[in-house]
Amino acid sequence: MSSQNSYEQLGVTEASSFEEIQDARNRLFAQHQGDRKQLESIEAAYDAVLMDRLRLRQEGKIKVPDRIRFPEKVVPPPSTPPSAPASQGSAWLQRLIDTPSRTDVLIPAGVLTALSAWVVLTPTANVVQLALILGMGATFYFLYRKERKLGRTVLLGLTGLFVGFLVGGALNALLPTQIASLLGSFRLTLNAFVSIVTFFVLWLVSSFLR
Repeated sequence: MSSQNSYEQLGVTEASSFEEIQDARNRLFAQHQGDRKQLESIEAAYDAVLMDRLRLRQEGKIKVPDRIRFPEKVVPPPSTPPSAPASQGSAWLQRLIDTPSRTDVLIPAGVLTALSAWVVLTPTANVVQLALILGMGATFYFLYRKERKLGRTVLLGLTGLFVGFLVGGALNALLPTQIASLLGSFRLTLNAFVSIVTFFVLWLVSSFLR
């Protein structure tokens, strides 16, 4: 089928616009609905006209609007936008925060509470030091059994120890009268008080981080 025959079959000319060609095809499709051979002939004529228009466009003889897409023209898919830094931060936070079971909360709480009670009952320097060592060991154990990552375990444990000392010292500086009264009531030393605060922080770290 020549291009000229294709134009004639659709009832258009080389001067017809793309909209006119498309309307002619749709009109003929509606007229010959149910006639498979006729529909295939119309579709072939339509494709032949499009190919001829593409050839004329490539030769610079006609200008076809950019919104018209021919079979040979591939439209690249839209590029995927880079992920936002906030989403990366959110993913890191999700990997850090743990959703512990009741047992994972109660067992560390029991161990660190027992060490705190030991310090309250015997607030000597040696007992406080030994209790802190045992508390750190328990924290390492509870953290390590979650994901078996030694470096991460040590980092989180030492961070918890540092934060505990920092919070205990800050409380003593901000509430000196109240802390002094508390220490007097339980006959505690300042080191014993700081160690108890540290045990609480270590419990948070061992239970809710991983």
